[in-house]
Amino acid sequence: MARYYDVHPDNPQPRVLRQVVDLLRGDGLIAYPTDSCYALGCQLGNRGGVERIREIRRLDERHPFTLVCRDFAQLGQFVKLSNAVFRQVKAAIPGSYTFILPATPEVPRRLQDPRRRVVGVRVPKHTVTQALLAELGEPLLSSTLLLPGEEEPLTQGWEIKERLDHLVDAVVDAGDCRLEPTTVVDLSGPEPEILRRGAGDPSRFE
Repeated sequence: MARYYDVHPDNPQPRVLRQVVDLLRGDGLIAYPTDSCYALGCQLGNRGGVERIREIRRLDERHPFTLVCRDFAQLGQFVKLSNAVFRQVKAAIPGSYTFILPATPEVPRRLQDPRRRVVGVRVPKHTVTQALLAELGEPLLSSTLLLPGEEEPLTQGWEIKERLDHLVDAVVDAGDCRLEPTTVVDLSGPEPEILRRGAGDPSRFE
């Protein structure tokens, strides 16, 4: 059964955050809130966690994952940024955007697009997510919690606990999340390309 953590949305309890991070460091898989919707997350090197996410969401080997980073400095360890892209990303984070960018050697090859060597990254604007990332000290490898055959992500912690009780190790509940996933912008080419319109305002990249 999954552990259930009721976390204060504005002042997350440090003791609870430490327990969740201990679980992540023990190769655990969690469901956690973001500023767009709930996500599934595990440590970057957790191969088993990646496979569990694929099984829960019925994803094939080509489906990309996102590195959820605490801040711009951490994001910069995992992607390459030209001066122009640097300014665009810097102005948009933290926020409900996922950016597709060229990956650095810090990103395992198995998590990159095999043809273009790119990876998705984001810096969320959510108090609990930020506190969790600060305690962990590294990005979370993540995927939107959208179950097979459903059009909208799950938004309530208690429902996630009920439906995924034997599939994840913990549910972090900080209240209801939004329904919209992030806006996805590919910044790996000469011009920005909006791949998905979501919670982040896409107009700044048009």
